[in-house]
Amino acid sequence: MLCLNQLKPGEEAVVTSISGENRRLRDLGLIEGTKVKCVLKSPLGDPAAYKIRGAVVAIRREDAADIKVVAYE
Repeated sequence: MLCLNQLKPGEEAVVTSISGENRRLRDLGLIEGTKVKCVLKSPLGDPAAYKIRGAVVAIRREDAADIKVVAYE
């Protein structure tokens, strides 16, 4: 199991859990079972862009660390 912020550009994963009460992430569609793809990371790695349900969203590293994922096959 990985944290979302550990994905490299081009890698895909499925959300298994979100710790904390970050409602913003849930409002973006990040719930258990959601497929996520890392599209790109900024030069310093924060923030990173992820494709979630057809939309590309920038998420800060500290927020992405709260999202547990497993590799999508």
